Amino acid sequence: MILPFFAPYDPRVWNVMPRNLPPSREHLLGTTNLGQDTFWLLTWATRGSLIVGLTVAFFATAIGVMAGLTAGFSGGFTDRILTLFMDTFVVIPSLPILILMASLLQGRASLLLISGILVIFNWPWPARQTRAMALSMREREFVNTAWFSGESTFQIITKEIFPYITGWAMANFVNTVLVGIATESGLAVIGLSSLEEATLGTMIYWALQHQALLREQWWWIGPPVVTIVMLFIALFLTSTGLSERSAAGRGYQYAHT
Repeated sequence: MILPFFAPYDPRVWNVMPRNLPPSREHLLGTTNLGQDTFWLLTWATRGSLIVGLTVAFFATAIGVMAGLTAGFSGGFTDRILTLFMDTFVVIPSLPILILMASLLQGRASLLLISGILVIFNWPWPARQTRAMALSMREREFVNTAWFSGESTFQIITKEIFPYITGWAMANFVNTVLVGIATESGLAVIGLSSLEEATLGTMIYWALQHQALLREQWWWIGPPVVTIVMLFIALFLTSTGLSERSAAGRGYQYAHT
């Protein structure tokens, strides 16, 4: 996220460096067939993919958690309406719609547009799970105590219930980052994302288009693939750690309530 600010030039611009140079002291990961320094291009591509993943994860988790808490705690008509929306978006497959949209836009779909569509199809999952947790907690003694103490619904949700699901929400956030990066990269590799933006997927796309594999230019196609694998492993381990910590925390809290 920080390294691109130290790039000596904009690596996203073509033909600014000699082409097809192997790794050297001047170019740590060589140069591409498009005249770009692979190392600095990789920093921009990693940042672009992370921005997509973090944007999707933030809005999908925030909307999902608030909708799930509201539905589970409010009940009645509000619960039925919100649950209807959740189930509607859950059963609609997002990938065919993304492919259709990207095909219509012919590779000009902006990352913002793709992120927005991913948010629409990813908020129902945390919403359904949060609703289930809210339903299990709404009858607990501390919630009834807060209710009879005069706290409003909003105060009970934000002060009494939300702290119990914070750990789970963080784990879901990390998982959604994975989904965002994987979906955008998949669309980019098949040429349906914004090919003008530097992401790990578009970096692989251009390497394949210029036959980096046949030319044995491993320094072009290898770094984005390795970066994606490392990102997935790191995010998976982070999610697993947060899930275990959240489960341990809930067990401790339940034991003391």
